Amino acid sequence: MPLEPFGTSKPLTLGVELELQLVSLSDYDLVEASPDMLGLLERRKFPGNVVPEITESMIEVSTDVHTGYNSLLAQLREIRDALVHAGDMLNVGVCGGGTHPFQKWSERKIFSKPRFKEVSTLYGYLAKQFTIFGQHVHVGCSSGDEALQLLHALNRFVPHFIALSASSPYVQGRDTLFNSSRLNSVFAFPLSGRAPFLLTWEDFKNEYFSKMESTGIVKSMKDFYWDIRPKPEYGTIELRVCDTPLTVERAAALACYLQALCSYLREGTESAPREEDYLVYNYNRFQACRFGLDGTIVHPQSHESLSVREDILTTLRKVEPYAAQLECLLALEHIYATANAGSDAFFLRQERANSGSTEGMVDAAVQRFRHDF
Repeated sequence: MPLEPFGTSKPLTLGVELELQLVSLSDYDLVEASPDMLGLLERRKFPGNVVPEITESMIEVSTDVHTGYNSLLAQLREIRDALVHAGDMLNVGVCGGGTHPFQKWSERKIFSKPRFKEVSTLYGYLAKQFTIFGQHVHVGCSSGDEALQLLHALNRFVPHFIALSASSPYVQGRDTLFNSSRLNSVFAFPLSGRAPFLLTWEDFKNEYFSKMESTGIVKSMKDFYWDIRPKPEYGTIELRVCDTPLTVERAAALACYLQALCSYLREGTESAPREEDYLVYNYNRFQACRFGLDGTIVHPQSHESLSVREDILTTLRKVEPYAAQLECLLALEHIYATANAGSDAFFLRQERANSGSTEGMVDAAVQRFRHDF
């Protein structure tokens, strides 16, 4: 199938997708509840969109298109309340977090949907190990050319979003020593990583996508698991590196931090992206996954070393005027507080220490999702 034309979209509009955990309230393990949850949610008007994910212990929700922080947060709260209500009726807990801390991937059940079965057949055990949970943020772009320019300009800021959203320190009952272990599962897929360095939609279509399609490896953009990918059907770019936060407030703040950053980058005040910027990309991404806000990254053009936290705080000052224009200064306040106080990975480790069990950590995540913070 040829690559579709890049759709029209109002620049800097936002949409958010959240992959969420469904857990038993008796033992706090994942539970195969998405068919029942979806059936229940179909009976009443849902404030966004809700769909299954690859295994039956997951559910994905998405918002409408928004222009600013207040309306986005309001809808995310409505979505959360609807999910919590449905979960209560089924005795199922709903929570964020990039990984479930002790579930066994071999016990997961693939959701009965043709694409999921196709993915399972192709990728084997990796499909069930893909029971991980992320936040995706779509940002509207005026054209395919702008989408690719913005996508590559964002490359050096990817560690910010990894570190700020990190909420997956535990896997299979063990502390991984990573703040975001979720992305290690994504990296296992052959079409993960970064987009090729092409800056016009024509070049992307002719020099890359059509050639990839001719190999039979890909059929559509859905086959790419890149950290940031263009979504021509929506007229957006999609940031995919975030773990699902424990609260919808953080999810909204991350989205609007990205919105303000994109507004800043559209002004062209930063140096233009270069292919050699990606020389440090994997190293910086690893530092953010492993050490979170305390990771040390290398600026791709100046080669200066600095902490992720320091770079975030510097960037917040740069984008503040753009956030003011977009009426999302409250989002930046949340990001500033997170950069100083620590991510959800820090919170989860504290809860593990306080409760003495990974079950207590999941209980804390369920309770945190239910309430405003």
